Amino acid sequence: MPNFIRIIIAGVILGAAIALIVFSSFWGWGILLIFIALLVFVTFIFNERMLLAQWYLRKEKMDKAETTLYGIKDYHKELYKGQYGYYQLLIGLIESRKSPMKSEKYFKKALSYGLTMDHNIALANLSLAGVEMGKRNKREATRLLKEAEKADKNKLMADQIKMMKGQMNMLDKTQTVRGGKGSYRQY
Repeated sequence: MPNFIRIIIAGVILGAAIALIVFSSFWGWGILLIFIALLVFVTFIFNERMLLAQWYLRKEKMDKAETTLYGIKDYHKELYKGQYGYYQLLIGLIESRKSPMKSEKYFKKALSYGLTMDHNIALANLSLAGVEMGKRNKREATRLLKEAEKADKNKLMADQIKMMKGQMNMLDKTQTVRGGKGSYRQY
């Protein structure tokens, strides 16, 4: 359902609630309809599929989160503009479990659409740093880790950032050298 229809439905329900209270003096039904109108309006700002996908991600049910999130056919019509970045972030998190290199475009889109919460910006930058480390692009990974550290004001991801820095130091030490007859050695 397009997002603007939710506003229209909420307005109609609110109008019916006011009519019930003022003209018919059915206060109970009017107050109930006001709560329903508020609930419909809240689904304008927070899409129910996005909320369900986040809940499934917290419960580690990736397949259900994926089907719920891909139930949004056209996110430009179904979501509020402020949710575009979070939609891309959630898809990136799901894709990173299956194939980390393919999730890069979703995290970049999430950052370009804009995320309002600092810890989500830090999560997207940290995930991008992991992808860049997988590509062995140390300079870009270092820049992304610094951005993630700067965005993580409440130190929610301090352990993950520290672990990524340690892995980056190991990247320098590990160098694969091809020896004779197809064997590999690490120094």
